[in-house]
Amino acid sequence: MVIMNSIKNVVLVHGGFVDGSGWERVYGILRDKGYRVSIVQNPTTSLADDVAATSRVLDQLDGPAILVGHSYGGVVITEAGNHPKVASLVYVAAFAPDAGESVASLIANPPPGAPVPPILPPKDGFLFLDRAKFAASFAADLDPKVAAFRADSQVPWGVAALEGAVREPAWRKKPSWYIIATDDKMIPPPAQHAMSKRIEASVSEVKGSHAIYESQPAAVATVIERASNGAR
Repeated sequence: MVIMNSIKNVVLVHGGFVDGSGWERVYGILRDKGYRVSIVQNPTTSLADDVAATSRVLDQLDGPAILVGHSYGGVVITEAGNHPKVASLVYVAAFAPDAGESVASLIANPPPGAPVPPILPPKDGFLFLDRAKFAASFAADLDPKVAAFRADSQVPWGVAALEGAVREPAWRKKPSWYIIATDDKMIPPPAQHAMSKRIEASVSEVKGSHAIYESQPAAVATVIERASNGAR
């Protein structure tokens, strides 16, 4: 077991098709426990742009931080996690690429029978999920009204972000935690298991959809707390 001093800065990074507002309940739980929580609003135009947005938030902090990423946000934190203020990483149903890998390369060859995310053909260089299938694929365990709102307020996800390859994976140098969403229809749980094993993360399995950060905020906050205390 490795013990570090408790870290009170937490930076939350959202993934594709959504914005940072989905972190509100996790934010509230951590704030009530004394954490200083910042939420990155990724432009999701390119990986470089999103890493830059995350780095700007980290630059403003007064000390070390836990960097948390959901879904595509895992790619962002894998690169942005090299920032000197990042002490550890938390992946929430997230991609955890190695050097040279991107979301595009990680999803290129899905195993037989794996659910296929309902991503519509790109338009003007950006992607959306089929609104009619958004809830079932992304947010099956959210209140239907909330899921409908998320579907109707989608953030365009740039093809350049999807194809952005990591240069230097921070998980090779910094401790990582990983939350596997057992009912995920966007990133198959077996893929999450494989990525979490590869990065030698401390793993927690939580029953929930891809939107687990929103549907199971207490469970997500608990893992972030563990990371802040440095217990593995």
